[in-house]
Amino acid sequence: MRLSRYFLPVLKENPSEAQIVSHRLMLRAGMIKQASAGIYSWLPMGFKVLRKLENIIHEEQARAGHIAIQMPIIQSADLWRESGRYDDYGQEMLRMKDRHDRDMLFTPTAEELVTDIFRGHVNSYKDLPLTLYQIQWKFRDEIRPRFGVMRGREFYMKDGYNFDLTKEDALHAYNRHLVSYLRTYERMGLQAIPMRADSGPIGGDDTHEFLVLADTGESEVFYDSAVTDLSFGDRQIDYDDRAKCQAILEEFTSKYARTDETHDEALFNEVPEERRRVARGIEVGQIFYFGTKYSEAMGATVQGPDGKPTPVHMGSHGIGVSRLIGAIIEASHDDKGIIWPEGVTPFHCGIVNLKQGDDEADAACEKLYGALTALGLEPLYDDRNERAGGKFATMDLIGLPWRITVGPRGLKNGVVELTCRRTGESEELSPEAAVTKIAEIYEQIG
Repeated sequence: MRLSRYFLPVLKENPSEAQIVSHRLMLRAGMIKQASAGIYSWLPMGFKVLRKLENIIHEEQARAGHIAIQMPIIQSADLWRESGRYDDYGQEMLRMKDRHDRDMLFTPTAEELVTDIFRGHVNSYKDLPLTLYQIQWKFRDEIRPRFGVMRGREFYMKDGYNFDLTKEDALHAYNRHLVSYLRTYERMGLQAIPMRADSGPIGGDDTHEFLVLADTGESEVFYDSAVTDLSFGDRQIDYDDRAKCQAILEEFTSKYARTDETHDEALFNEVPEERRRVARGIEVGQIFYFGTKYSEAMGATVQGPDGKPTPVHMGSHGIGVSRLIGAIIEASHDDKGIIWPEGVTPFHCGIVNLKQGDDEADAACEKLYGALTALGLEPLYDDRNERAGGKFATMDLIGLPWRITVGPRGLKNGVVELTCRRTGESEELSPEAAVTKIAEIYEQIG
């Protein structure tokens, strides 16, 4: 993409309405524009990152054996009355009537809808286990939407639902989701710590939230600092291996880590004092096991091995996709702007032409642009007729991990400058070597 042809409405000044770093930088970098309170239009660069996150989630869900579907955004209230949640959910649910005076609602979550799909098509235990998921816009009418996409009313979410014959099977599904989420977040450049949490209106006894540590986090968290030393890394996992999935769950959840809602001071005091930490965290996902709560209420049964109808055991599993972008920025920025991890960056590198209109500089930039594109990478070429300082400021603000700077002086010596956004370190390389290094960096992260 050439910046002269791209829609990137960056702002020089900090918007007065933005209270936290991620909201401020997303507005300044031209990623989003507020449409109304807690509701945003996603502009090209913001939408591009959203799609990157979505693709990672799809890949990891497929790796775990989960199947994508798409359910409607508008649901009938009848299903929610059947489960008993219609009146209990509260004012966060946006209720409405259609032209035939039927009660409808804008989806805040989809346990009822997916249970209705299941009970209409699955009759035998032989069709289990089954996990269905979607990535879809949701709406919850927050009383005080704030912090940009971190606490909006409309949000993009991955929600998945497992159906299993027994509690043991469903708890394996729980473990499987925990493992797949650890992989997902690490691919996004995040350390998301699973913490014992409260189930809220979803229900159930077993639940963990995944939280990213950040000063601006909404939740107060209490944890053993040893949990921050854990990493899933590049280990391979057979998701059908129950023992291995259980071992990973124990590895990542055995040390104390809880939100303020489930904090137990006595247990926390058992952690060695030098490892006790109290901080803030941003919730980016949650997994639940809630047994037969919905299947019993809605008649979602299968014929068991003994020929008798058996209510299935269920769980649900969510990732806040749009919220993740805010969390990534909160965890990865400096006073100049965003610093994207390589796994989610909207463009793999930026190309800055210091002297637009100079034949040699223009030709070198075009050659770099073509070479990177031919390797399947997406560079953003700043070909605008602007001052160098303005071009650097834009690149720093939008946070691409790598920048190649091209100018007449360097070209006389056969070099360009390759700069790492995270460290600020630069090195002079031949244009060919710069392309090779960028390609190797992205090849290593897959």
